[in-house]
Amino acid sequence: MAAATTQVQQHEPLQAVKQVQQATTVAAIKPRDPFWLGGAASCAAAFVSHPFDLAKVRLQTTQGINKQGMIGTMFNVARHEGFFALYTGLSASLLRQGTYSTVRFGTYDLLKEKFGPKDGSRIPVSTMLLCGVLAGCIGGGFGNPADVVNIRMVNDGKLPKEQQRHYKHAFDGLFRIVKEEGPAQLMRGLGPNMNRAILMTSSQLVSYDGFKRQLLATPWFKDNLATHFASSLLAGLVATTVCAPLDVLKTRIMNSSGSNTSSTQMFFHIVKNEGPTALFKGWLPAFLRLGPHTIVTFIVLEQLKVMVHQKK
Repeated sequence: MAAATTQVQQHEPLQAVKQVQQATTVAAIKPRDPFWLGGAASCAAAFVSHPFDLAKVRLQTTQGINKQGMIGTMFNVARHEGFFALYTGLSASLLRQGTYSTVRFGTYDLLKEKFGPKDGSRIPVSTMLLCGVLAGCIGGGFGNPADVVNIRMVNDGKLPKEQQRHYKHAFDGLFRIVKEEGPAQLMRGLGPNMNRAILMTSSQLVSYDGFKRQLLATPWFKDNLATHFASSLLAGLVATTVCAPLDVLKTRIMNSSGSNTSSTQMFFHIVKNEGPTALFKGWLPAFLRLGPHTIVTFIVLEQLKVMVHQKK
């Protein structure tokens, strides 16, 4: 009897070890999120945020003081160009999200998986920042051609008639730029765009993960829609403020034609002629654009994750 009891006691630690090993194996084979999820969520968000994006670009390309503001700019566009002019360049915006956001979201998740701890513990913020920097750099490069077309299309109605380009859609814009100005023009503003993409990804995605982690650590939040909304709203606020100066530089450079102005030259030109506050021109429409865009993106992304993993 005593011998049987001893054997049972000896087997108990072995069973515990096997259970831990099984749990570790299950966690290790947890299906990875599809690479395209972030891009799909961002494309859905573009339908909501595009009118604000148009107003932001128009404000950022205005030299001097613009007294209209965001609402005034949107109202002026709808009044003089028609309501649907607020969605001018939507095809380019969708193409941009389909390239830039797909790559940065997908790469960010892959890098977190590669560099993060393998025991299921929390990923350090420093690691997430590194992943955000690398993912943003790659995504910014992939999305640059579509970004050039997007900025030109949404700003076209503001230009004098003789300077308007009248791109029919995103692919027409890409083709005409290559034909009329050369392929190199699709990489116009690549430096500030990649820098902005680095700041955007490392601030937006990392802050969302961080805010969500902190909220879930409290007794008042669960992994639900309310938490996703609060985390994405705060992430949008952080990302807008961090990216504002580079966003202005990128917009001014991409909107120009012919001259090869560097981001440094544009920076000093703006500060000298318009003052340092001009680097934050269009902050409110940028936030009103990026805030809803970030909220819709992460809410849709979280729902897509649930749907994809349920099917699996």
